[in-house]
Amino acid sequence: MNIQDLIRDNVKSLKPYSSARDEYKNASANMVFLDANENPFNTGCNRYPDPQQNSVKDVLAKQKGVSKSKILLGNGSDEVLDLIFRAFCNPNKDNIITLPPTYGMYEVLANINAIEIIKVNLSDKFQPQVDTILKASNQNSKLLFLCSPNNPSGNSFSSNEVETLLNEFNGIVVIDEAYIDFSEQKSWLNRLDEFSNLIVTQTLSKAYGMAGIRLGICYASEDIISVLNKIKPPYNVNSLSQEKAIEQLLKTDVLKHQIIALKYQREILEIEFNKLEYVRRVYPSDANFLLIKVDDAKKRYNQLIEKGIVVRNRTSQPLCENCLRITIGTKQENEKLIEVLKTL
Repeated sequence: MNIQDLIRDNVKSLKPYSSARDEYKNASANMVFLDANENPFNTGCNRYPDPQQNSVKDVLAKQKGVSKSKILLGNGSDEVLDLIFRAFCNPNKDNIITLPPTYGMYEVLANINAIEIIKVNLSDKFQPQVDTILKASNQNSKLLFLCSPNNPSGNSFSSNEVETLLNEFNGIVVIDEAYIDFSEQKSWLNRLDEFSNLIVTQTLSKAYGMAGIRLGICYASEDIISVLNKIKPPYNVNSLSQEKAIEQLLKTDVLKHQIIALKYQREILEIEFNKLEYVRRVYPSDANFLLIKVDDAKKRYNQLIEKGIVVRNRTSQPLCENCLRITIGTKQENEKLIEVLKTL
């Protein structure tokens, strides 16, 4: 597949904005900087951040085994996803394919960018219906979004089915791996070089515990990263976020301990949920949450609110009638949840 054929014509011809730090990159040199109209008085944040976030990418490249040239960082995964839309989808012409129930921002971003949405529901086992997806796609189908592990169902998609879609879908396949750190399946980063149309997105908001700094990560071929860099805002990740990201990324032992603890708590909650008479089903999860089917989701949601516990009612989503999505909390939070659930 020639990625250049998928890029919007106006993006191909676009001359990207060149910031002061793009033109002179050695910001650590002992120089007098009078090029960016910054306030010269040192506040710790008076200088513009590195527009390419090189120090963060150095850490990620080493940890993930991916070249820096194949990494793009954004102000949360939502900015990364929006950049993908703007690079490849022509408004009022192209379409994307989503697989409900799934992450809601795909649809929101499509609407913002005036892109048609083709929805192909997952199977009753929450797996992609490959033949239906391929039949539904057409010459204007530019993006296919696969959330694996999936939100809100929590399961990972079959590797064989994903591979078939990568080989046969005539557009970009975006695999959203926001929850991959909680899964036993390998990341598709390991096969990034095999598929020119593959984009893998990850985040520091879940396993890494940094939702507050808003840092999303895009891994793709150099061709794709190059075009996304053309259209991203020049200073889209601030200095404080970059510093905090590096600090947390280097705490690998802490990360491993927390993931183990959350997966253990997930097992405990699954066992306890299955003991409750009003719980009809607990779906298997590779994420840091569990989707459970209850007798009356609205009723149970409101009862939990009254007890000071907030969960997510997903009953409006396809295949999720009377389902609640419950995030795995700390041991103490989970114990309180179980105690309350037993009283309902």
